[in-house]
Amino acid sequence: MAVRCAVGLPNIGDYGDPRVLAELAKRAEDAGWDGVFVWDHLAYSRPEWPVADPYVTVAAIAATTERIRLGVMVSILARRRPWKFARETASLDLLSRGRLVVGVGLGSEPELEFAAFGEDPDPRVRADRMDEGLAILLGLWSGEPFAYSGRHYSVTETVFLPSPLQRPRVPVWVAGRWPARRPFRRAARFDGVFPTFQGVGHTERPSPDQLAAVVNYTRSHREQEDDRFDVAVEAQSEGPEPDLIAAYSDVGLTWWIEKLGWFRGPLDYTRRRIERGPPVPT
Repeated sequence: MAVRCAVGLPNIGDYGDPRVLAELAKRAEDAGWDGVFVWDHLAYSRPEWPVADPYVTVAAIAATTERIRLGVMVSILARRRPWKFARETASLDLLSRGRLVVGVGLGSEPELEFAAFGEDPDPRVRADRMDEGLAILLGLWSGEPFAYSGRHYSVTETVFLPSPLQRPRVPVWVAGRWPARRPFRRAARFDGVFPTFQGVGHTERPSPDQLAAVVNYTRSHREQEDDRFDVAVEAQSEGPEPDLIAAYSDVGLTWWIEKLGWFRGPLDYTRRRIERGPPVPT
């Protein structure tokens, strides 16, 4: 399967302005990238930094682009009401004409984004809420009568319309921080996996061997094997580097997400890197 390439953008600091992110997304589409994904932060460890709402931003990106895949990589589902999230994502899939990818994960700032607002930051609680939220999301997306009763959420029978445009559903990619295992068993039930790696920082790349371990573990827990399962990794390149991408493609990569942000340079660097195009020549 050919590797597709996306731009990954923070929603904080110099990137905490939805107008800037929409402009960068348009540059990416014009330069031949296949997707644009933004981070999800509600707050950050540098409180003086601006923060842009990710889904308002992605809606702006959908309205100003025509071709690229888009989404939030990844949405912190445990701090969202699943029914509101279902409404937002179904609407966004229609707005984008079926270009949405939904990424979900636990998040990396539990004290700032959960405890500071009176919510339980415990990772097991967040994981349980995410599992229930995913069940509700898929049920409401179906457009069929749906009810749910769980430990954290309940839904009286209802029907949510309109359904997303994509069938059988909007692709759901599940994130996890390797070597934890539960997130990757969760990912095996959905449409893609988006790993981060303990000890690999913003300016570092995981090795192909590290990615291979994730892919092998996740695929070993899939009920059926098929070619529709995506493997995404966020890392750095400086331009067309087909040999670099081939090393990751050989172990199952389907999406390269160019990790951009303040840690690689100022906004002008980001613009230049986007305009140089994806590491896989188009």
